[in-house]
Amino acid sequence: MKAKSIKGKSTEEIIPALAESVADGFKPTLAIVFLSVKQDREAVSNLLDEEGIQIFGATTAGEFIDGEIEEGSIVILLLDINAAYFKIEFIETSRETALEDAKNLGVTGKETFVSPAFIIANSGVALDGEPFVEGIIQGFGKSLSSADGEVTVFGGKAADDLALQSTFVFTNGKSSDSAIVALIIDEDKIDVRGIATCGWNAIGTTKTVTESDGNTVFTIDNKPALDMLMNYLGVEIKPDDNNEVVSFLSSWYYPLQLERENVDPVIRTAMFANQEDRSLICSGNVPQGSKIKFAMPPDFDSIDTVVAECKGIKDHAQQGADALIMFSCVSRFLSFGMVMKEELEGVQKIWAAPMAGFFSYGEYGKSKTGKNEYHNNTCCVVALKEK
Repeated sequence: MKAKSIKGKSTEEIIPALAESVADGFKPTLAIVFLSVKQDREAVSNLLDEEGIQIFGATTAGEFIDGEIEEGSIVILLLDINAAYFKIEFIETSRETALEDAKNLGVTGKETFVSPAFIIANSGVALDGEPFVEGIIQGFGKSLSSADGEVTVFGGKAADDLALQSTFVFTNGKSSDSAIVALIIDEDKIDVRGIATCGWNAIGTTKTVTESDGNTVFTIDNKPALDMLMNYLGVEIKPDDNNEVVSFLSSWYYPLQLERENVDPVIRTAMFANQEDRSLICSGNVPQGSKIKFAMPPDFDSIDTVVAECKGIKDHAQQGADALIMFSCVSRFLSFGMVMKEELEGVQKIWAAPMAGFFSYGEYGKSKTGKNEYHNNTCCVVALKEK
């Protein structure tokens, strides 16, 4: 399998870049497309569709390609993967149907390949990501496609340049602000390996979520969750007389870390705050009774940790990859700024393969000691290699 990466600040710039990439006879069958919500998704999709290229696409909060960080642009990873080795699924979804929709996706994967791997992206700012992972695993059932019996799931949650209004996923002829797009890959033909790694540091004492409902946290240690976070960390929300629920961007630097036994902690970002009931609306589920700590951004040493953990998924030093896909939480970019370039370059050097990725609102994958699940404030790397 061969891969090439192209980029542009507009569809007009993508047209010659695509033409140049195929001038040597390269015939891509699949395009991984990450672009700013400000770009013309339909025009880009039509361009690729006319060339007979299938599309896995998502909007972003910043893009990167081959170690370079872009903003407001279009990045595309083109692959000439055998069309019999993958399948694109696009499902409109909602908060009420997410679990069942993901189950159906898992069933589709099982019916399509003996050993499927799922690379997913979903739109919907307020949609919890956990039902998508749980549903795929439930729909697939027990799997022999990975050492621990779990099916392979990696991916990211679409973004919208931090507007927190409408995100989109798309494929050929379809686009939606409440959907999941899945690239289902035959692992008997394509090696799919990856890792989700974080580096955020927990601070202070352990606290208890005393009242919550799904991804809404009402009280922590019997005190209003919003007030607890504001007082403990010295952060504020910008009052809005017109909206009860407001975005809480500063909290992305100080998420909640859920403590668990025998597996890595998982991070949950408070994306919104309710000014009336003083609750926090998180990007993922926070069960009532959870033990949590507040977390703060890691220091720059965590970049070395991320690169080292990514290196750890190689079986041997000489193992290569044909292509890399990376999903990195936008909170990492907010914290590190352009220093993130060091992380991107470090990861790409491990595999020396074309890479495309984006800054996301949530990530899917497995940490080195955990299970497949939904993450926040995490970097997820996926390496593809034809067998």
